[in-house]
Amino acid sequence: MSENDDIEVISTEPVEAEESTAAQNGKPESSSTALTDLVEQPAKVMRIGTMIKQLLEEVRAAPLDEASRTRLREIHESSIQELQDGLAPELRDELTRITLPFGEDAVPSDSELRIAQAQLVGWLEGVFHGIQTALFAQQMAARAQLEQMRQGALPPGMSLGHAHHDPEHPEHGGHSATGTGQYL
Repeated sequence: MSENDDIEVISTEPVEAEESTAAQNGKPESSSTALTDLVEQPAKVMRIGTMIKQLLEEVRAAPLDEASRTRLREIHESSIQELQDGLAPELRDELTRITLPFGEDAVPSDSELRIAQAQLVGWLEGVFHGIQTALFAQQMAARAQLEQMRQGALPPGMSLGHAHHDPEHPEHGGHSATGTGQYL
């Protein structure tokens, strides 16, 4: 075991820290690391996703005439284009594969529009859940790393929360806690 085996790299950006750990271990990058990088414009994707979800609710609530179905088809297609602009190539390709275009000149039925919108909403929710899961995993890894740092910073034989004899503070019964308290 060399001196370098005990060195931990700590970064304020969890994605980079996770990538460097994977590279050091000779393992491929985890899918959770890559997932957070796949949405290049998260605010744009969230706005479009919210709009698509609202449109789906509207389509479910009222029957549509031919003109409104044509307009909704145009909105659906332009929404997909806008979404693709906010995604990395991997998700862009996946979105292209799962969204089937409507017929060239045919006006889609209410059912076709509902299915297409529901599919898109479901796909977006899956992307969002994946990102949330990846971020949660990164937070847990950062928390564990911080805890390791705290444990390593204490003198040998001591741990947080244990009391020790303190003759200078008899008002505490000769004992004081070694805990540092909350920081937020």
